[in-house]
Amino acid sequence: QVQLVESGGGLVQAGGSLRLSCAASGLTFSLYAMGWFRQAPGKEREFVGGISRLGRSTYYSDSVKGRFTCSRDNAMNTVYLQMNSLKPEDTAVYYCAAQNGRGVPTTYAAYEYWGQGTQVTVSS
Repeated sequence: QVQLVESGGGLVQAGGSLRLSCAASGLTFSLYAMGWFRQAPGKEREFVGGISRLGRSTYYSDSVKGRFTCSRDNAMNTVYLQMNSLKPEDTAVYYCAAQNGRGVPTTYAAYEYWGQGTQVTVSS
């Protein structure tokens, strides 16, 4: 049974930082591209960033480029999202997702497995 478990969310002031983690189990982690998505109340789930199977490629949405960084530790079956210079508009539930394949998919439908999400709240 595949499980993705996010952690690291919380409340932070604007300009602050958080690091999210997503621990995976039940799959061969190094075969999966990993993505981060977020969903704010009343909005659709949107792609934030992602990293390829071996960590050689990353891709980010324009709204977070330069502020957020994806990384992964395949030995620990964990992917990270370092979030710096946080803004109130970054407030959302953040989800990690896994896709068996190459590259870094950016669409919701491309991903096979999802975590339960972790809340990030940025106060102004």
